[in-house]
Amino acid sequence: MDETDEKILKNLMMDARLSARQLALKLGMSTVTVLSRIKKLEKQKIIHGYTAIIDHEKLGYSLTAIIEIIAKNDKIVDIEEEISKFENVCGVYDITGSTDTLVIAKFKERNELSKFVKELASISNVENTITHVVLNTTKEDFRLS
Repeated sequence: MDETDEKILKNLMMDARLSARQLALKLGMSTVTVLSRIKKLEKQKIIHGYTAIIDHEKLGYSLTAIIEIIAKNDKIVDIEEEISKFENVCGVYDITGSTDTLVIAKFKERNELSKFVKELASISNVENTITHVVLNTTKEDFRLS
């Protein structure tokens, strides 16, 4: 991956709807070159897909929870894989510190969050969970710019 690939990625992160032709014009290169580089980035799994950035709150997901999980019996990977399958889960992170895993999830109602936390606690080898409810979101954008 070189500087040109990085420029292509940066532009696609800011607007994934850009066509190869538009990208080529913007970067001063041929459309064929841009297309071949994008295909290469997809093949290397650097680009996993294309998506829209949506406002979850406008869809009713007004609760964001950050949940710390403490695992037992060195089953962290198994627990993380199971949690990754839940539809409300936006991120699962294997972390350092006093807890093993950090989960970010979104919910429409408090009772959904309550049910989710109880489901987490019932997963085999989950020793404890610590749930934080986000009060305000100042920034939520995982695109690097």
